[in-house]
Amino acid sequence: MQSLSSKLLEKAVEQFASLPGIGRKTALRYVLHMLRQSPEEVKQFTDSITALKEAIKECQHCHNISDSDICEICSDPKRDAQTICVVENIKDIMSLEATGQYHGLYHVLGGIISPMDGIGPSDLHINTLLERVANPSVKEVIFALRATIEGDTTGYYIFKKLPRQDEITISTLAKGIAIGNDLEYTDELTLGRSLVNRVKFSLNG
Repeated sequence: MQSLSSKLLEKAVEQFASLPGIGRKTALRYVLHMLRQSPEEVKQFTDSITALKEAIKECQHCHNISDSDICEICSDPKRDAQTICVVENIKDIMSLEATGQYHGLYHVLGGIISPMDGIGPSDLHINTLLERVANPSVKEVIFALRATIEGDTTGYYIFKKLPRQDEITISTLAKGIAIGNDLEYTDELTLGRSLVNRVKFSLNG
């Protein structure tokens, strides 16, 4: 794609193109669309992004994104506080919530153990998970991590660290999710069935 006649236009296109999955042609289309909007509409758009960056918080319990110190899921008295589903990232919560099959709480690790990428246990929210599971009110921990070597390694590591193993059920999603697939790319029906039909976690896979 050739350089643009306006430096301001070029800079705006570069910013949109820096977003995941957005090429320069799509970025240009977005920028031209913004130029057709009224100043008020553009301001609403930019203000919402600024507010998101400045005001968004991380839930003090589960590390989900939130407008307050405790997210809506953790603060909802209707949720099953006896069950904690361990996920890699915030997008996984969205995927699991979309199934309508899970009504417990979550814990976002913020990634998975991956030595090749320089990510170790200390880089993840594992210690806060162990603290939560130490609470006698927790009866089940579900591993909903991607079906890869890294995902399995993370699950095994946490499994060996979990307190009260003889008092709680430790499970994982049933087979049905393709090996290597992220939860966000798994259809809701398959993901929902894998959650409902979860199986006991085992070090032998």
